[in-house]
Amino acid sequence: MRVVVALGGNALLPRGKGLDFTVQQSAAREAAASLAPLASRHRMVLTHGNGPQVGLLALQSESYGDVASYPLDVLVAESEGMIGYILETELERMVDVPILTVLTRTVVRADDPAFEDPTKPIGPIYPVVSDAQRLATERGWQFRMDGPGMRRVVASPEPVRIVQAPLIRRLSDDGILVICGGGGGIPVVDANGATAGIEAVVDKDLASSLLASSLQADVFMALTDVDGVYEGWGEPDRALVRRAGVEWFRSRSFESGSMGPKVEAACRFVERLGGRAFIGRLDQASQILGGEAGTEVVAGRSEPVFG
Repeated sequence: MRVVVALGGNALLPRGKGLDFTVQQSAAREAAASLAPLASRHRMVLTHGNGPQVGLLALQSESYGDVASYPLDVLVAESEGMIGYILETELERMVDVPILTVLTRTVVRADDPAFEDPTKPIGPIYPVVSDAQRLATERGWQFRMDGPGMRRVVASPEPVRIVQAPLIRRLSDDGILVICGGGGGIPVVDANGATAGIEAVVDKDLASSLLASSLQADVFMALTDVDGVYEGWGEPDRALVRRAGVEWFRSRSFESGSMGPKVEAACRFVERLGGRAFIGRLDQASQILGGEAGTEVVAGRSEPVFG
């Protein structure tokens, strides 16, 4: 099967463990160990988030006053190459298939309403609110509450087209494990027959779902650091949803900064292709594909099965 796997950014830089390279390298090694069995049996296309990484790159860019800050599309490209390199290095120790990272551009609309209402969190959480307020004043950044502190937010427009999708399909057909679409892809707009970068970060899950549909994938998996989708998340009587239909998921509300985009991405993939879509823990990848863990999103009105 062709399996598109979307790794959450926090799966590669876990919350609360710092932003050091060694932390990311260790997380990538754990991710590779979990994905290796799937990569050995199926044609895997691997995408990944970059929220913590691109936020760190933006801070580093801002810290050098003699050079103007790099735009977000360039920083997304930089994070794609960096994370792709780390994942390639760890995966090639564990799988006997060729691996290639593809810098991927994602077309968005310049008039997308998201540019008027930034919601995509990037970078570290600032537990001291006054620190975030100072950065907002000094750099013109926007912040929102994220758990115990505040986090920078940027525009996250809807993905319209994955520029490199035909190339990625050819590489996958040739048996290459492709790492692509990092951070939702480099945000670009159509400009007189070419593309031009724009200040944004595209949602990784929605872009990965669009890519999976473009590739005619059999399976779409959104892997993160939680067991799956919960009914009543945060409540004492919460229950893991093992399987439910798109219409049931659409009737519920999920947090926009975490599970919401994953549920929406899975629903869109099922609606477009009727394929199989799963959400669950990265370290349970094989069990999820086997129907033994995680949450499966199916077509139609199927009522939820809890477990």
